[in-house]
Amino acid sequence: MKIKIKNKEIYNGVNPYIIAEIGANHNGDMELAKKLIISAKECGCDAVKFQSWTPSSLIAKEEYERNQKYNDSAKKHFGSLKEMVTKYYLREEQHYELKQFCEEVNIDFCSSGFSTDEVRFLEQLGVPFFKTASMDINNLSLLRYIAQFNKPILLSTGMASLSEIEKAVEVIEKCGNTQIVLLHCISIYPPLFEDIHLNNILMLNKAFGYPSGFSDHSIGFSIPLASVALGSCVIEKHFTLDKDLEGWDHEISANPEEMKIIVQESKNIVKALGSYRRTVTQAELEKRKKFRRSIVANYPMDVGHIIQEGDVTFKRPGTGISPDQVEYIMGRNLTKPVSADELITWEHF
Repeated sequence: MKIKIKNKEIYNGVNPYIIAEIGANHNGDMELAKKLIISAKECGCDAVKFQSWTPSSLIAKEEYERNQKYNDSAKKHFGSLKEMVTKYYLREEQHYELKQFCEEVNIDFCSSGFSTDEVRFLEQLGVPFFKTASMDINNLSLLRYIAQFNKPILLSTGMASLSEIEKAVEVIEKCGNTQIVLLHCISIYPPLFEDIHLNNILMLNKAFGYPSGFSDHSIGFSIPLASVALGSCVIEKHFTLDKDLEGWDHEISANPEEMKIIVQESKNIVKALGSYRRTVTQAELEKRKKFRRSIVANYPMDVGHIIQEGDVTFKRPGTGISPDQVEYIMGRNLTKPVSADELITWEHF
């Protein structure tokens, strides 16, 4: 099955649609957000993605009260949960500003909506697809609401059992929307390598018949590139200009150097995957002439000599009679003399 985002077809085995997940890495600074957009475009990404929530739409009062202070690095977290959420959430006017800037830069703008109000607002903005966060795979009412717009849905599957994924897919399908891309995801920042299970990309595609991709939280670029070798058609990767900035996700994000590698090398991997059909390139056919062996005389032999097994050996180049045809010269008489270490050809008989 193929899904279309604007003019790009999305299916397993094609060059992946690469999303630079800015999320809240703009840190509430629109100039930083615009620098991230420009850099993502320069890296060759197809889209930048933000997150659309407000202090009241995502977190309950009880959670704010329980998480007044983070106890990890002060460099990453400057204050209480509520203080950070208040600083980092995108206001409506900032959405418009960033959407317009993306159009000027010519990169797709998208965002994850965390409530029906935010999804409706993103629809009004004209996002080309909806991206659901892993936390909302069992938020079935939200999925139904998103599905009604009949746009592509990128469904992250972190923390979800197979039955939960199946239920989410069924809810979307019952709304008449079959434009689904399933993103394998491990909702740990970062996950242990042994917990990533990239083969789930293949499993999701086989189990549900929809294109599958990878929403990555690992450090570096090797794991998302490995996902491309398994057919990943979408890669979502957190993106930053500086991993040392304060904020939730900078440390596990790709910097511009890493994102450029992901974009370019993913294209090379898709080219290299090629076909299941065995082919020999014209360049390799030419290489045979230099690297393969030919039948060579072990010593001088005169006209009339009958070729026996010990008379010949096999050496480069491969421009004479190939070793797999040696049986056809055994027992035959030479009509031309041959010198030691000379390639034997059909003209010698």
